[in-house]
Amino acid sequence: MNVPIIETKNVEMRFALPTHFLSRQKPVLHALSGVSIAIEPGESFCVVGESGCGKTTLGRAIMGLLTPSAGEIYFRGTRIDQLDESARKPIRADMQMVFQNPYASLNPRRNVFDTLAEPIRHLKPEMNHAEIRAQVEDVLDATGCDQSWQRKLPHEFSGGQRQRIAIARALVTNPAFIVADEPISALDVSIQAQILNLLTDLQETRGLTYLFITHDLSVVKHFGTRVAVMYLGQVMELARAEDIFARPKHPYTRLLLDAIPKLTGGSFDKPRQPGELPDPVNPPPGCPFAPRCSMVQDRCRSERPKLRPIANSATQAACHFAD
Repeated sequence: MNVPIIETKNVEMRFALPTHFLSRQKPVLHALSGVSIAIEPGESFCVVGESGCGKTTLGRAIMGLLTPSAGEIYFRGTRIDQLDESARKPIRADMQMVFQNPYASLNPRRNVFDTLAEPIRHLKPEMNHAEIRAQVEDVLDATGCDQSWQRKLPHEFSGGQRQRIAIARALVTNPAFIVADEPISALDVSIQAQILNLLTDLQETRGLTYLFITHDLSVVKHFGTRVAVMYLGQVMELARAEDIFARPKHPYTRLLLDAIPKLTGGSFDKPRQPGELPDPVNPPPGCPFAPRCSMVQDRCRSERPKLRPIANSATQAACHFAD
């Protein structure tokens, strides 16, 4: 069997919230609760869900930008969540991240060449200046950037151009795995397709594996291989992309699909359970989706369902009645 390039086992992330120094209560925000996923080499693994569900927190935990409160994270079979920075440094060249906002992720005081050369100097100090320049020119060509951009500053570029530069920065160390955190959400619709096509082409030519974080299910349909649907820090459904759209098993997945605007045959006329995302500081005792679920039963309010395989399918769902 192939070893997953990334695997998480029961990862939890809790953040202590500020409080009055005389208060006895110590509120804790539960950002991730027992997240277990495995990403195979060559996949475009998508994580979807509404704002606040823990998508970005999961990506940052995998990248080592956040330390999990509990659980384990593996890269190619090696546990990495407990490594210190010096031990993790050789692995960082193989794991890179593209951030959501291209206007904030680039240093405004550094030109493009210095921005792209910095990761190489830090992670591959054995490379000389000529080798660094050749590597920078190679990734600029690969991402459709002009070589004349090297001496320009970020404010001289459009949003789409900045995101191409950010993707080039992620590629400059020749990684095998990239976390793309909503890389097209801040871009015009006309530019989004160009960036998605670029990511697809790079995956084919460089053998990349993606963890693609998004809230746009239309992107998932055309880009993803498998999908994890998250809600309140938990994976509600894990399935192949085509199964998510053809045979969704979890009521929350159906709610997300119903929210996609349609010209005809839309579901906005269907009765929908009111409610907002529960408080992550005080999550409900049973299923976190129970307050908004149209199929809720007494069992859902008291017993938290575990992510489990669904009979006669390749889907897993955290629902007592997904069958």
